[in-house]
Amino acid sequence: MASDPRVLFGTGVMFVLAVLFRWKYVLLFMFAVGATMTVLRYTGGGGSAETIVDRNMMLFVAGTLVIAVVLIYFLFIRGD
Repeated sequence: MASDPRVLFGTGVMFVLAVLFRWKYVLLFMFAVGATMTVLRYTGGGGSAETIVDRNMMLFVAGTLVIAVVLIYFLFIRGD
């Protein structure tokens, strides 16, 4: 679904509209979804070794924490 041209076009149009109209919550939602998909895709392709699974889990946890910190900052700390 992420490689479907219609989905990419719709996401691009939504991004442009959100930037032009300054829709903060739409931009943060798009960031959260895109960043989570990136973290999942990056950590999903490992082998069967135990150390690779542990490394992938740590990358997933660290990536999710970074996403959460960015969302908390823009939603609750930074004022407009």
